[in-house]
Amino acid sequence: MTQFNPGLMQDFSLTIPTLLEHAATNHPDTEIVAANSQDGPASIQGSLDVATCIPGLLAEVAQHPDVDAIVIACFDDTGVDAVRTLVDVPVLGIGEAAYHAASMIATKFSVITTLSRSVPGLENNLMRYGLAQKCMRVRATDIPVLKLEEGDLTTLLKIQSEIREAITQDHAEAIVLGCAGMADLMAQLSEEFGLPVIDGVAAGVTFAEALVNNRLGTSKIGAYSAD
Repeated sequence: MTQFNPGLMQDFSLTIPTLLEHAATNHPDTEIVAANSQDGPASIQGSLDVATCIPGLLAEVAQHPDVDAIVIACFDDTGVDAVRTLVDVPVLGIGEAAYHAASMIATKFSVITTLSRSVPGLENNLMRYGLAQKCMRVRATDIPVLKLEEGDLTTLLKIQSEIREAITQDHAEAIVLGCAGMADLMAQLSEEFGLPVIDGVAAGVTFAEALVNNRLGTSKIGAYSAD
């Protein structure tokens, strides 16, 4: 039985586990263990939130020693490197998973995220992953993370507007949804705009399953060595 521990920093308990289960439907033996940090900010919206949430994330990871992989469901990929140092199993951030998925099905893509202050961190991650040249632009909707939970029409219209501009101005061939709170919009937006719209939650789960199925874990030689 494969278990995954999405280290959720946000209170998406009503939506994220369902989305994770849906992403794992092709592997009926996969068990999703959804876990929330008990400490830190209510949402991750910039560098200060990223820094203050990591202790709680690491403490939560320590409570789940028997999982086969960990998916950190924060698009900033918060604490991924630290968690990889702690464990031997694969650890995936949903941002990195989404970027790699986009790079394998399109020559260029754009990211639609939440607040403007989150953009520099995502751009830095793209450079670290060697995918900045494929990302045309990281676009901010200026929608607070927790606002996404409300599912109101104004929020959807803002996301749709940024996607439209990404297609016409950036010439994006795929769209990456830059927040776990947008995950349930993937299918609707993909059909509406006629191009791949990628959710990192689903990508993170399916990539984690692939790594586990191939018996691949985190390398302990070099950067992720605990010694």
